[in-house]
Amino acid sequence: MRSKQNEMTKTKETFQYAFIQTLPVLFGYVFMGIAFGILLQKAGYHFIWAFFISLIIYAGSMQFVLIGLLGGGMGFLSLIILTLSVQSRHIFYGLSFIEKFKAMGKWGWYMIFSLTDETYSLLCGMNIPKELNEKQVFFTVAALDQSYWVIGCTLGGIIGSFIGFDTTGIDFAMTALFVVIFIEQWYSYKSHLPALVGIVCGVVALLIFGAGAFILPALMGSVGLLLIFKNNIKIGEEQEACQ
Repeated sequence: MRSKQNEMTKTKETFQYAFIQTLPVLFGYVFMGIAFGILLQKAGYHFIWAFFISLIIYAGSMQFVLIGLLGGGMGFLSLIILTLSVQSRHIFYGLSFIEKFKAMGKWGWYMIFSLTDETYSLLCGMNIPKELNEKQVFFTVAALDQSYWVIGCTLGGIIGSFIGFDTTGIDFAMTALFVVIFIEQWYSYKSHLPALVGIVCGVVALLIFGAGAFILPALMGSVGLLLIFKNNIKIGEEQEACQ
């Protein structure tokens, strides 16, 4: 009986911790999800479509692209290539979590599916208390983030069937969300080298490749440089921790 109570207490603590960590994503995802649901409804699709698309596809920016593709007659191969080009950055996101996701067993498959930009940022930036199980925290964070998105998309589909308004500029919510997460991680980590590497690679790639094609080169450059300076980052963090 006592062990069951302890397990329930741990589950509650895990949920509370994960919920607090995902609050920035909650506001960003619900707002952007509503935008997607409204646009999908305006394209002539019932809110049930918004629910199942966000539940099964769960691809963020690709879902917005999907609105324009529905009924557009694009070939299956072309659709695959487009999806890979839009979502290819996720290949790099998963590199640092391969071993951890493998250790999660069946949960690992869901973690791979649910690894969005914002969830990745949270998993990288969390300092999980020792008394909590890391695997359970990871899974709870990922599940909460997707639930926010599903709720937002579904609400948007429902709202869009009753209310019409101009959605210009609504996509800025995701930019604001990234800024909030970046600032939080900047203050949470003692070493700012990874963040600086990302900024430099992003700016250089933007100048060279332009706004439409800079993400993938920036990620490749960031991953390469971080692998090179991996030991330096670890040594710097260990030295600061001892001071």
